[in-house]
Amino acid sequence: MEYKIAKILTEKGLTISTAESCTGGLLSSKLTDVSGSSAFVHLNFVTYSNEAKNKILNVKKETLEKYGAVSEECAYEMACGLYNSTGADICVSTTGIAGPTGGSAEKPVGLMYSAIYTKSKFKIYKIQLDSDIERIKMKELFAREVLKNIFDFISE
Repeated sequence: MEYKIAKILTEKGLTISTAESCTGGLLSSKLTDVSGSSAFVHLNFVTYSNEAKNKILNVKKETLEKYGAVSEECAYEMACGLYNSTGADICVSTTGIAGPTGGSAEKPVGLMYSAIYTKSKFKIYKIQLDSDIERIKMKELFAREVLKNIFDFISE
């Protein structure tokens, strides 16, 4: 999927940036696995802690306190903050719970929110995977889902 994304971004002359939490840089790694990715990958962050989300991406402390890091609101603010700080054409965020610990009834292991933000539109995605998937596989599946979402978003 990353090769299809690379082709579209290159043809359209667009750049992409990522702000990752639960995927821990895996999304960025997949995008940069494509030869020539320096033409479209702009700037990527792994903002795992709430402090990093606040300081680097300007996610409001109030958002983190009220909704938590794993929320639509946080995913949106991460992507918006990334756009404001990098100026990339397409900004993508990921935030979720890869497990095996840390989930709750409201926010179980396997829950991830992702946002894609551009100057003219944005979309928030909720992904729920089985909670019994091993952590490393969970991160891989999260990254794959986000790549599919990016492809669909830029193909519209």
